[in-house]
Amino acid sequence: MKQTYDHVQFLLVLLSVLLLLPLTGCWSSHEIEEQSLGVGVAYDKGKESMIEKEFDEQGEGYAKKNLITSTYQLITPQVASSTTKQGGPQQKSYVNISETGDSPFQMVRELSLRSDTPLTAHHMKVIVISESLARSYNLEQLVDQNLRDNDFRPSCLVLTSKGRASDTLESKTAGEVPAFHLYGMVDNTYRTTRILPPMSLIKLASKIQSGSSFLLQNVLSANGEIKFAGAAVIKGKTGKMIGFLNEEELEGVTWITGKGKGGLVKSFDKKTGQLIVYEIESMKSHIQPHVKGNNISFDVQIESEGRLSENGMVSGNPFENQFLKKAQKASEKKVEYLVKNVVEKMQKEYKVDVAGFGNRLRIKHPRVWRRVKENWDQTFSEVPINYDVKLTIKDYGTSGSKK
Repeated sequence: MKQTYDHVQFLLVLLSVLLLLPLTGCWSSHEIEEQSLGVGVAYDKGKESMIEKEFDEQGEGYAKKNLITSTYQLITPQVASSTTKQGGPQQKSYVNISETGDSPFQMVRELSLRSDTPLTAHHMKVIVISESLARSYNLEQLVDQNLRDNDFRPSCLVLTSKGRASDTLESKTAGEVPAFHLYGMVDNTYRTTRILPPMSLIKLASKIQSGSSFLLQNVLSANGEIKFAGAAVIKGKTGKMIGFLNEEELEGVTWITGKGKGGLVKSFDKKTGQLIVYEIESMKSHIQPHVKGNNISFDVQIESEGRLSENGMVSGNPFENQFLKKAQKASEKKVEYLVKNVVEKMQKEYKVDVAGFGNRLRIKHPRVWRRVKENWDQTFSEVPINYDVKLTIKDYGTSGSKK
């Protein structure tokens, strides 16, 4: 009997020890209070800050070339604590720290000499690259360390900026974290045709490896506010930025690709000059390549259904069939203009394909693609393209009715 009692007692002690083990936590974990959470990074042409210059004057420094300035947006325990204690609205919810050098990886490690909390990139939301840097460096060079670092989020959004990229990580709005704000703005694609589908870090790597030309969403900054405006054109062969598409030209690309989720088309009646606003409810596009001998051409068929959301008619019934036909025709003409305008810029000025024509050729005529892919951008610049645009007004809003 005593043996049984001892045996039960032993099992209870063993069970107690086993139950205590999970309470010890992860042996390799780091307390959140001991971390600086990196949420954004901006890359600019090298320009040392006043603080860096003072450090250099007082210390020995290290061997480097001041080629790139990296600005890291951090959410630190100190910032979070002070924001909570003082109610939040008066305090910034982030801190930006800049380092200048020639190695992004070394610049990250330099932060360890200025902070008692190590930088972690698990929550990184955006990378913003300035125009001046994107024109000078192959993008692969700039993001190489980010791609190799398994702590860095592959879903991180990549953008370009006119002016200093670090300015896009500043905000005058109390409690706002600029990196989060930038990341969230891509969700507005259902309201406009002027926002590109998000370019993640891993998707950027794929574009670079393919050697194809592509676009990156551009962001402007002014007086602590930001705005998506147009796109940077990246040439596939060099990996460098060669120019910009403005907002209207970016609209044209969206219509060609058919990737728009919403937005509007503003046009004017040819005879009366009255305003017509067509709101997009659906959009689709089909790029059809044709090959005859050594000659390549494309047909672009665009279809959309939408609503008449605004018109400038001051007399008569704007919902009569005759008017609706005019409204559809005017909107179709505007879309055709947007498409032709951006294709002309791609073919004549930049000589690059950033709208997916080459990809359609690759799918439909793989043998032809293998023959022309090495110099596709140049070949594309001389290819004839035909357009067919069909817009249908299905909805007339709550004012008036169709006769």
